[in-house]
Amino acid sequence: MSRYSLSVGKLDPPMLKQMIFSHLGNQDPRVILGPNIGEDATVIDFGEKSLVIHSDPITGAVENIGWLAVNVCANDIATRGVRPLWILTVLLLPTGIRSTQLKKITTQIDEAAKKLGVAVVGGHSEVTLGIDRPILVTTALGEIPREKFVRTSGAKIGDSIILTKGAAIEGTAILSQELDSFLQTKIDKKIIERAKQFIKKVSVVEDALTAVEIGGVHAMHDATEGGVAGGLQEIAWASNVGITANESKVPIYPETEAICRTLKIDPLRTISSGTLIIAVSPEKTEKILGALKGRGIRAAVVGRVMDKKKGIHIVRKDGKRLDLSKPVKEELWKALKK
Repeated sequence: MSRYSLSVGKLDPPMLKQMIFSHLGNQDPRVILGPNIGEDATVIDFGEKSLVIHSDPITGAVENIGWLAVNVCANDIATRGVRPLWILTVLLLPTGIRSTQLKKITTQIDEAAKKLGVAVVGGHSEVTLGIDRPILVTTALGEIPREKFVRTSGAKIGDSIILTKGAAIEGTAILSQELDSFLQTKIDKKIIERAKQFIKKVSVVEDALTAVEIGGVHAMHDATEGGVAGGLQEIAWASNVGITANESKVPIYPETEAICRTLKIDPLRTISSGTLIIAVSPEKTEKILGALKGRGIRAAVVGRVMDKKKGIHIVRKDGKRLDLSKPVKEELWKALKK
């Protein structure tokens, strides 16, 4: 095996298969759904019920890291059609951090957990050498009757692709906070302040549970790293299907457009926790859209599931195609590096 440095961001599928999925310890027949490309959470058989578990780090934000740590991880439980119930959080803190900063983080964790109805049941905290910003790693858990959960890999040819809220929700929130001083030299301050409020949009728990309540949902995925493009790609890979989507149908908030245009990044490839992608049978599509609207969640049909031979792509506004056959590179890192 050749040696080379890995790039920033999630490991690509070949690396996952070669280095991670081939080293998973003992095989346990109670694992109904384990690690796989695109799958959001593990499902373990507990008799009449199944336990759903997921872990996620927050590495690209500082200002709202506690709030994001809870919501981002809870989202990946919700995409299974399950309400998150418990979380454990590991806090890795840089040397020199002040107690006031720690209090801010833990207060955010508390507020986010209470809003979702989640209990913080454990974790770990330490001051760690070798890091220059806090890193939080959260594990969320929920339970559901056995085999009633939704998979990322369940998309079927002919399904409609529904997208909630809009593109680059989390990216808009993070960049407006982390690059506030720079953006204020380029964009109206009122736009930046509105963008900061996108942090309140990063949960997809109600989006997911609303859709599942209506029925007809075959697959769901939270558009995290890689944004909408990455989320569509992972559903297609996991389900062994093709997907076509249209950029003109993807909702994008004016605040997101302004920030992404200024930073010269693509909102469709920018981290977007808060954006739920749903593959649903056509006959349930309008009912789900109506139910989401009734709960104040905007949503739109942005594409459809096709045969794998037709590929995975997004048709751009200019008619060109964004090919999603290769791993999507997250645009947030490019913006922060600048």
